[in-house]
Amino acid sequence: MAKIRKDSERETPELSTSSLPDIIFMFLFFFMAVTTMKEITFKVRVSAPSASEVQKLDNKSLTRYVYVGKPMDQYAKLFGSETRIQLGDAFADLGELESFVVNERSAMNEDDQNLMTVSIKADKDTKMGIVNDIKQSLRRAYALKIVYTANKTVVAAQ
Repeated sequence: MAKIRKDSERETPELSTSSLPDIIFMFLFFFMAVTTMKEITFKVRVSAPSASEVQKLDNKSLTRYVYVGKPMDQYAKLFGSETRIQLGDAFADLGELESFVVNERSAMNEDDQNLMTVSIKADKDTKMGIVNDIKQSLRRAYALKIVYTANKTVVAAQ
């Protein structure tokens, strides 16, 4: 005859942790694949102006950025408090903008070179004369697709 045991005498089996490293590495690879690193260090203060009509860019990988604003506090001692242009991670003069655009365009895939867009991220207190000088320099470099970065204005319903 079969012997009947009570459940209280039975021990619970230990939890198997053999697949735990696989799960951890799967999460690690997932986060490594979807996370993007900060591309540049901001050296100028950019507070984007407000706009009522805003559109998102279709392909941000084809966009190159020109930052315009007053230097951050840690750079103000060295570069002054006047409005400066930042290209990539460095301050630049207006004359360097054309070579920057040419270098960025040549680094792109040949099929995408004509699709390159230059985004001007200018501080809302930046004088329009500097922005016009940047636009003229971009025209000389044949960078004719120019967009301005702005924040969408929230309009209250009436």
